[in-house]
Amino acid sequence: MTAPLKRVALRAPGPSLLNADLHKWHYSDLYDAEKIEECYPQFAQILQTAGCDVIYMDGDDQGIADAVFTYDASLMTPHGAILMSPGKRLRQGEQELHRAFYNSHQIPILAEVTNARAEAGDTLWLDDETLLIGKGFRTNQAGADQIAAALAPYGITCPTFDLPVYTGADACLHLMSLISMLDTKTALVCMELLPVAMFELLADKGITLIPAPFDEFQSTGTLSTNVLCTSPKNVIMLNGIPKTQNLIEAAGISVTTFSADALCIACEGGPTCLTRPILRG
Repeated sequence: MTAPLKRVALRAPGPSLLNADLHKWHYSDLYDAEKIEECYPQFAQILQTAGCDVIYMDGDDQGIADAVFTYDASLMTPHGAILMSPGKRLRQGEQELHRAFYNSHQIPILAEVTNARAEAGDTLWLDDETLLIGKGFRTNQAGADQIAAALAPYGITCPTFDLPVYTGADACLHLMSLISMLDTKTALVCMELLPVAMFELLADKGITLIPAPFDEFQSTGTLSTNVLCTSPKNVIMLNGIPKTQNLIEAAGISVTTFSADALCIACEGGPTCLTRPILRG
């Protein structure tokens, strides 16, 4: 999660997003198609400036407005991609967009989740041998079990944690809503919602925790803790979250911000969600 991000897959906002039905997709009144078209290139440019090779998932998004959030429909591992099975009903089948992308770029597919729910936003690589998985409205036990089974032959363990209901089934609360790695041994967390077993595992692993101010976590719809690490101690986050940003910078982390309320806060996905990391190292 923190090694230098060398290659990343993005999907630029298309007609499905720019003409989305706000009620249908559970988007807020902050949604603004014109502002989305303005802010998205800025985000892509930040990635390129950080040294990332940006590859676009082109083609028809099959009417899936949320496809702009490329993190969720597949998970990259050192042994190939795992195609997910999105738990949000309107995103079902989105993994097929990722399958086509991987096939077109000769990227191997290790496994795929079937007859279950799983979104990559409910996963987090803690280290080379540990993938955390959250169980909630987007990922169920069957999905977690299939991910774990695909990785077990490579000596990778998958501790699994129950996520809170928080604001309900329609809202997007992933495991990665509660934690972002800022450096190999430093994490930004929502301490108030962090599962106890996960807190204890992080302590056992020697991870320093930075508690995010809960008022900013709430006001941003959980996105104050959605921070993308592009290399050790270098991160991208939304602007307008001053208390959280100050805490991160006080820990010696360099922060680059961008303005995307109309896309990120409105549509429930932060800078991490907008990316599908392909290669780190």
